[in-house]
Amino acid sequence: MDKMTIYEQCREVPKDAQKPIAAGRLKGRTDINPMWRIKKLTELFGPAGTGWKFDPPVFEEKTGAKGEVVVQCFTNLYVRQDDGEAWSAPIPGVGGSMLIAMESGGLRTDDDAYKKAYTDAQSVACKALGIGANVYWKDDSSKYTPLPDIPAPVCACCGKKIIGIKTKDGKKMTAEQAAERSKAKYGRILCVECAKKQPKEDGGMSHA
Repeated sequence: MDKMTIYEQCREVPKDAQKPIAAGRLKGRTDINPMWRIKKLTELFGPAGTGWKFDPPVFEEKTGAKGEVVVQCFTNLYVRQDDGEAWSAPIPGVGGSMLIAMESGGLRTDDDAYKKAYTDAQSVACKALGIGANVYWKDDSSKYTPLPDIPAPVCACCGKKIIGIKTKDGKKMTAEQAAERSKAKYGRILCVECAKKQPKEDGGMSHA
């Protein structure tokens, strides 16, 4: 088998297996349907348990800032070729997810965090084989790499770019968060100056 055979067979991800991440810290990046990875592993090596398998996941919780807790997952992927009975060397994967995250309404616990961390660890192990390589490499559009420049939101009134702000309590907000806040309050995206001219008060927004 050519050294690049497996890589070339699994690097392309069909469009229907790609999903843009629409919100949160990873907004604008690309997620890959985990079932597509399972399908691709099965196509390449056979059914789970006989052609490929993962070690039972090992989880570890770590405390972050402001009471947040992240759960990390460690696992190994093994594959077996059709023409041999020996399993491959372990292909390690490390993933993570927020178990307790700080949101606008306070701390929130995610009861799917362990599953997400395990899925993330599996994806990292699969990536070593080249599974989904085009998403992780092309245009740097994966969840793990920077994206090309994304146009900043602009004010619907004066056309100026929205900039980061801070509230009365000193909390900093990104331009995107400020735009969402303005839209929720005024029904459209407004800069600080134009927001102050609206009938409602600006909610304590000021320049960062």
